[in-house]
Amino acid sequence: MERTPIIQVKNLYKIYRVGETKVRALNGVDFTLYKGEFCAIVGTSGSGKSTLLNMLAGLEKPTKGEIQIAGRHIENLSEKELVTFRREKVGFIFQSYNLLNTMNAIENVALPLSFRGMGRKERLARAKKYMELVGVGGQAKHMPNQMSGGQQQRVGIARALAVNPQIIFADEPTGNLDSKTTMEVLKLMQKIVREQKQTLVMVTHDNNLAAYADRRIRIIDGKIVSIEEGAREVLGGEDQEQREES
Repeated sequence: MERTPIIQVKNLYKIYRVGETKVRALNGVDFTLYKGEFCAIVGTSGSGKSTLLNMLAGLEKPTKGEIQIAGRHIENLSEKELVTFRREKVGFIFQSYNLLNTMNAIENVALPLSFRGMGRKERLARAKKYMELVGVGGQAKHMPNQMSGGQQQRVGIARALAVNPQIIFADEPTGNLDSKTTMEVLKLMQKIVREQKQTLVMVTHDNNLAAYADRRIRIIDGKIVSIEEGAREVLGGEDQEQREES
């Protein structure tokens, strides 16, 4: 089966100056991710994983190296071009949900669509569709403070999906959730990647969570130490190992 590369990273460095010292947050990173893949970038605090995510999402510029997203080099784009790139190509899921407390759930999901100039009726119809897909259709009129953490994160996932992004970036997306809700959210993320053919890149420090991704990129001190394939399945709360045919 021909796989389509969606993220290609070559010789990526990020070097910060702290006084007289050079800190290599990323120290020569290379990998390729494919369309429809759920990838986890795994590492402890300070390993460089969040820096890498920020660079893939066009939020930070590399010191040197190349980042191609869907065939387009983003390392040399201007700030204005990067804003457009993020708005049109990328969805974000945050640890802290980042919902606006002054808007109800469906308005939160529809908000990124308003930046694209989509009319209100069309925005709300699309928001409703994705809320139903992620299992919070009944909470459309609820304010964030009327929902559980798990429901708020599902609303966050619906918001990321509503823009029909080429890539979804998730930064410790279950960091504020209990273990049962974490499993539900992981199951939902696996389902979205497979059924919607989405590409999802999740940053986590948790090896157990990373096991549910199709591919794991392990990073220590700004270097990739291993890339593993094969995902553990979340099935009705039970875990089942699934190894890819190599």
